[in-house]
Amino acid sequence: MVQAALRAGTADRHSVFEAFTRRLPEGRRYGVVAGTGRLLDAVENFHFDDEMIGFLRERKVVDGPTLDWLADFRFRGDVLGYPEGEVYFPGSPVVRVEGSFAECVLLETVILSILNHDSAIAAAASRMSAAAGGRRLIEMGARRTHELAAVASARAAYVGGFDTTSDLAAGFRYGIPTVGTSAHAFTLLHDTERDAFRAQVDSLGHGTTLLVDTYDVAEAVRAAVEIAGPGLGAVRIDSGDLLLVAHRVRQQLDELGATGTKIVVTSDLDEYAIASLAAAPVDAYGVGTQLATGSGHPTCSMVYKLVARAGSADPDDALVPVAKKSLGSKASRGGRKWAARRMDAYGVAEAEVVGTGEVPAELAGSELLVELVRGGEVVAREPLEAARERHVAARGRLPLSATQLSRGEPVIPTEYV
Repeated sequence: MVQAALRAGTADRHSVFEAFTRRLPEGRRYGVVAGTGRLLDAVENFHFDDEMIGFLRERKVVDGPTLDWLADFRFRGDVLGYPEGEVYFPGSPVVRVEGSFAECVLLETVILSILNHDSAIAAAASRMSAAAGGRRLIEMGARRTHELAAVASARAAYVGGFDTTSDLAAGFRYGIPTVGTSAHAFTLLHDTERDAFRAQVDSLGHGTTLLVDTYDVAEAVRAAVEIAGPGLGAVRIDSGDLLLVAHRVRQQLDELGATGTKIVVTSDLDEYAIASLAAAPVDAYGVGTQLATGSGHPTCSMVYKLVARAGSADPDDALVPVAKKSLGSKASRGGRKWAARRMDAYGVAEAEVVGTGEVPAELAGSELLVELVRGGEVVAREPLEAARERHVAARGRLPLSATQLSRGEPVIPTEYV
């Protein structure tokens, strides 16, 4: 596309692209914007070095003039978008990219790759966070996804409400709090379970978390308290009827005087399993597979569409709305869009309003898009903690039914004006 547009003289036409989803994953009531920080890094660092240019030349992917253009490429346009952690709905212009056609279209894949993955994980994390009802959540999905996606998953999960991660790379790169437990292999390595517990406590202290379901749970809990004392930090249960076992373990710990010892449960948990354990004496949940795969929805199905373009490279040239006119549900809406969230008298969201032109006076101050990149320079970096806090606030302004786990339609409608 870039090569053809360069040859046709249209590559420099001022253009507006938007990333949005036509619908939420089936049954979901809201989406969560995640990956914005990673997206800004990707846009800032997007370039073609000599080795890449050599590859394109050797394979004859594009012609000489296009190679020269790519060798000098740096994104010099503007990006606006929903801030990270915000919620979104069908049609929400989650990201708006403006610049020349060539530079904007070149970013399509990286933008969609980051947003589709990270937002899917954050949405699953948000549902699990709501189901957990304030109990701690540990991200443990690194062994259930691609090694590079694992770090991004931990980051997105933190935005969506998880408290810690077992992925040290995510802790190193993004400052997410890290925790971990021992595996069954550690117990099996030793001659007896007691030897394993003693080795772990001697090395890591009484505040460690001991895995108690390798053999007999009741015997393991008894041994754990005898070895670590009543100040044992936590025990982890990874199998069986978690509701029943958690109650029995809590009773046993209390009888042994370990009233402050926490109970952590793992074992293929998702938001539904977490909700089913609400009545159990559980202090923390460790979630892996279902979180790292979006709990059944590993993508948000976001698309990236040209919605307006000028007749020249002049940014002051009038923009012409353009739209895809496909049959069925794949048509798009033209025009550079704004978005605002209309609230009711109680401060609860009642509609996602999307439009072109001027923002109505009654919606002034409730616009959702913020400036992220101006003239190719990133202007909106923020701590990851800010995105996490923003999500809690945004979810809290939705109707109460937003956190119901039953399947349903988006919790508020999208209105076009």
